[in-house]
Amino acid sequence: MPPSTSDAAQLNVRNRVLHQLFGDHHSWLLGRLRARLGCPAEAADMASETFVQVVAAPCPLTIREPRALLTTIAKRLVFASWRRRDLERAYLESLAQQPEVYAPSAEEQAQALQALVALDRLLEGLSPIGRSAFLYSQLDNLTYAEIGQRLGISAPRVHQYVAKALALCYLALEPA
Repeated sequence: MPPSTSDAAQLNVRNRVLHQLFGDHHSWLLGRLRARLGCPAEAADMASETFVQVVAAPCPLTIREPRALLTTIAKRLVFASWRRRDLERAYLESLAQQPEVYAPSAEEQAQALQALVALDRLLEGLSPIGRSAFLYSQLDNLTYAEIGQRLGISAPRVHQYVAKALALCYLALEPA
């Protein structure tokens, strides 16, 4: 079924707004990202991904402060990229400490990294202390008292953090 004249007109307006937004702000955003990241290729990727998210927004016509929005989206992307790099670095350091007998294949390494990134994304709603409490609990099998002592918080507070993280994990397993 072809789009109605009204739908086509709205799409045309949307496209003009997005084109104008890109034309007015892409160079500015790219310059900021180059200065922040120090890598022109990475800055170009982040700028592109930022605009992809703007295009995916339901109503770009309502954007009142485009540079503030672009800055917010770009910062989130940069921080997510840094988190992924930190996870990958920690995973590779952990692998380097394993005996040579255990050498996961490239596919197994990629799957493990994907799982770590998915877990990191899943735990985004937790504070850094909450994440640490959950990871100490699940990976190091520490008691809540031991975790509390390491983190400088009470055992009941550790329990709250772990319960919240487990709830996030449970919700992620629920069918959509």
